[in-house]
Amino acid sequence: MLPGLQSDEYAVVNKMAYLFSPPQRGDVIVFHYPKDQSQDFIKRIIGLPGDVVQIDATHIWVNHVLLQEPYISAAINPADPTMQTLTIPPNQYFVLGDNRPTSDDSRYWGEVPKDLIVGKAILVYWPLSNWQIVDTHSTVYAKIKASK
Repeated sequence: MLPGLQSDEYAVVNKMAYLFSPPQRGDVIVFHYPKDQSQDFIKRIIGLPGDVVQIDATHIWVNHVLLQEPYISAAINPADPTMQTLTIPPNQYFVLGDNRPTSDDSRYWGEVPKDLIVGKAILVYWPLSNWQIVDTHSTVYAKIKASK
């Protein structure tokens, strides 16, 4: 999740965040890795159930809105110029790491089922010098209309 989150940082995860409201675009979540549920991953939600996500070598569109992502380390994957278009299934979430060139995420193994989400990362608390609120960058996603 570089550059937003660094290796060896510890974060507070709100495990009750999604009991009364669903996950939102931009949320940084901890979840059980769908291919090996003994591992936990942390990634950012890009696509919600029903969303149409398009990805090319350097851009992402959600429901036909181009994302301007100030939080990523670099363009998605300059080595793969092909366009992917996906419709996110019900109760599934499309997640990407902020360090796009090296992130192991939904581009490679698919969406995250809601029941594998552990919670929402809300605060980095260790080391103390890195203390910060985890930014969801809600303005990046504000123009995206819900899918029909």
